[in-house]
Amino acid sequence: MPSSTNEMARRWRARTGTHPAERSLARQSLLVGAFCLVIDVASFVTRGPAPGPWNVLLLAGIVVADAVLVSSPRYSGWVALGHALLVPALAFVLPGRSASTAGQLVSAYRAGAWLRGRPAGAALAVLCGGVLCSLLISGLTAPASLVTLVSANALLPWLVGRYTTARKAHVDELRHQREAALRDAEAEVAAAVAKERETIAVNLHDVISHHVSAIGVHATAARLNLAAVPVPADGSVRTSLTAVEQSSQAAMVDLRRLLSLLHEGDRSPEQPGATMLPDLFDGVRSSGLQVTFVVYNDPHPLPRAVDTTLYRVAQEMMTNTLRHGDGTAARVELDYGGDHVGLTTRNRIAAAGGSPGLGVGLDGMRKRVETLGGTASFGAAGHYWESSVTMPLGGGS
Repeated sequence: MPSSTNEMARRWRARTGTHPAERSLARQSLLVGAFCLVIDVASFVTRGPAPGPWNVLLLAGIVVADAVLVSSPRYSGWVALGHALLVPALAFVLPGRSASTAGQLVSAYRAGAWLRGRPAGAALAVLCGGVLCSLLISGLTAPASLVTLVSANALLPWLVGRYTTARKAHVDELRHQREAALRDAEAEVAAAVAKERETIAVNLHDVISHHVSAIGVHATAARLNLAAVPVPADGSVRTSLTAVEQSSQAAMVDLRRLLSLLHEGDRSPEQPGATMLPDLFDGVRSSGLQVTFVVYNDPHPLPRAVDTTLYRVAQEMMTNTLRHGDGTAARVELDYGGDHVGLTTRNRIAAAGGSPGLGVGLDGMRKRVETLGGTASFGAAGHYWESSVTMPLGGGS
């Protein structure tokens, strides 16, 4: 929805010209036109002859010619033509005046800045012709002076306009090149990361999966062989071997999920989530820990990143409970809020421990949650240890 809103705003600005840069350009253009109008009208009034019908008409021409300086750049050629005709007329009415007006200089700049190809050349030609005619009407015939004044009053502002536009195009090109270089660098980094993840996945499979599989195979074989051998009446050996077998099988399942994540990234379909928490707690109960799992509010689908992080955090919480708790019971609460999801674990601290460990697991949980914009808190309350995390539902997709 935000992207579609931004797109609508962009289209509206394109139609109405309400972009801040466009508004600033329009204000500056209006200011330039106003200054040219004031200067040219003041020059005509203070130096002109007594008012007459033709003089009033010429003054109106000055006002119109300077007013259109604020028009769209696509009319720059017509604006240049108007000023090229106005300058000789002023020289005829006001003999001895300068070969240009403020508006004529700005129109030459606009023609150089905004026009290209034949229109730009035609605009320069009519501007030079207008200045030349005004000089000849004023009685100036020296070739060197004609060339100098025509260049200063027509060619120079036209060239400045061309330079300004060329410089802007150069800056834009440099920006585009930099953006392209950044995109290429990001693509190279992404490719390098993908290659490294693939290498890690292969090594992880070769080094770990073999040993974990061997543990499972040997545990299964030992349990089966015990069927023909007398064992203690309480069956503790068989129970222990069954637990080892189940743990190795669970480790292989998690290993396959991690390998899938390394191979496929966020597109991996095999990542665990909140719906698999009951299976996780069933595995923990097989070790003798009584886990009470309570869900508040109606469960609903979670963003994938949040869902996977929730499971991994619960997994780490259970590991800490088994290692540092008294091994009797734990209570896990999953709260589906309107815009967040929370997970809290509470268990009794082992009498000899009093500490949740070295804090590496806690720090890992906190970083996982904070990456998605969530919060985490851990601490002892009397003889109990409580771990709690909260994540916004906008934290992943």
